Amino acid sequence: SCHCNLFVLWKLLFQKVCVFFFIINHCTLHFCQDVHHGYGTEEIFYTDPSVLYISLHRYDNGSFFLGNGQPTRVGSDRGEGYNVNVAWSGGLSPPMGDAEYLAAFRTVVMPIAHEFSPDVVLVSAGFDAAEGHPEALGGYRVSAECFGFLTRKLMELAEGRVMLVLEGGSNPITLCDALQACVSALVGNEPEPLNEEELVRKPCVNAVESLKTVLHVQSENRSVSIVHVYFLWSF
Repeated sequence: SCHCNLFVLWKLLFQKVCVFFFIINHCTLHFCQDVHHGYGTEEIFYTDPSVLYISLHRYDNGSFFLGNGQPTRVGSDRGEGYNVNVAWSGGLSPPMGDAEYLAAFRTVVMPIAHEFSPDVVLVSAGFDAAEGHPEALGGYRVSAECFGFLTRKLMELAEGRVMLVLEGGSNPITLCDALQACVSALVGNEPEPLNEEELVRKPCVNAVESLKTVLHVQSENRSVSIVHVYFLWSF
């Protein structure tokens, strides 16, 4: 399950004394790129201020499976402000692609992650947002090159201490391509160039509205409010 794999890995790592000592005493960014929301992981760390959980997932105002991952869920108690749900709504008209994911990274993911300043980054590396998946399983059009680029961006954090855990993805061709791009980024290779049309394309209106919602909710807990939504249109 894409919702528990990383937690199981975490528990296994805890059995190794040195790794346990490092993680338990440091701040961790858990980034989930699976098209389905990682509700189990969210619940585990919902009150933990040492773990910043950021998820990019299809939501469609709760109508997409599993129906959770609301942008208003920001954590509770000491963990308030350490849960970030970039919950895409608007269905597949059009499907989210590279331009939308780049916009999310530029305006939400990286500003909040830099402010948190993690010591290690753990990635739930689901690839069912990759192009080639049917509508019922996501229907998005994120390219392999984009996944590699996002991995490279995450390596700007935590002095490059980034761990990917393979999770969702049902199209073997796009899964292999996306995974290869991410592993290539991890070992320090220059990423393949992104599609020029996607680089200059403005994120769709549905994506902008989704990001506006996230920024509004998250601005109550951090200085990310200074990231004006106008910049969504400056790509």
